[in-house]
Amino acid sequence: MNAASQHKFLTAGVMFALGLTGCVAARAQAPSLPLKDGAARLVSMTGRVSVLKDSNPWALNVGDVIQPQQVVVTGPDGLALFQVADGSTFEVFPNSHVVFRDNRGNWQDLLEVLIGKVRVKIEHLGGQPNHNRVHTPTAVISVRGTVFDVDVEDSEATTLVLVEEGVVEVRHTLQGGATKVLQAGEWIRVFRNQPLAVKYVDRGALLQRAVAAARDAMYQILIQTPASPGRTGSPAPGGSGSPGDGCKGSSCPPPAPPPPPPPPPSD
Repeated sequence: MNAASQHKFLTAGVMFALGLTGCVAARAQAPSLPLKDGAARLVSMTGRVSVLKDSNPWALNVGDVIQPQQVVVTGPDGLALFQVADGSTFEVFPNSHVVFRDNRGNWQDLLEVLIGKVRVKIEHLGGQPNHNRVHTPTAVISVRGTVFDVDVEDSEATTLVLVEEGVVEVRHTLQGGATKVLQAGEWIRVFRNQPLAVKYVDRGALLQRAVAAARDAMYQILIQTPASPGRTGSPAPGGSGSPGDGCKGSSCPPPAPPPPPPPPPSD
């Protein structure tokens, strides 16, 4: 990876970390009632977070419970952290459409990411592997207890998988071929019409350090930010990927999310 690509990769990591910490602004203690029937509880959020009911968005609030086969939709400002019964969590980032446990016959099929980003943390059960899968239109990501990010970047379902901790297996759902095993700090892009390419390594853990530093710095700011309540209304559809910059190959680093909107004009 040349210097320019490495710089872009690190910048993307920092921007991604800023998104991870966004939920802190609205973090609140959720009710402690036990979850049943494979449900998940919304434990923190900011901006517009909804669930589809009869194709209509219904606004969610902290403490609400979502059921299997429901679709979570976030607006351009929406961030949400959900928790399932075993303590595992998944974060849904802006402009995302995610189906929760679409396969009622197997709770191990945790998410189907249609568009947008999620960050998943799978907890070990009594020190034993905790098998879970995340699906996208082009990939199946299998884990046993780890932290990883999945980003469906565009209408072609180009899927970026980045591993923060543990081990992840990635399989192409359309092209077949061998499964790729990713270790912590490795990432891969899955393209609809191409077999799985080589995986890439965050050499020297530069990306992980950049993410951690940004998270620590932003936490001190965000804990002093007033909570932003959820708002009703249909979130804007569309992907979360950034506009193309001429980089077309599978070796392109993860893109940074779009910048925030400008502040309102002063009086």
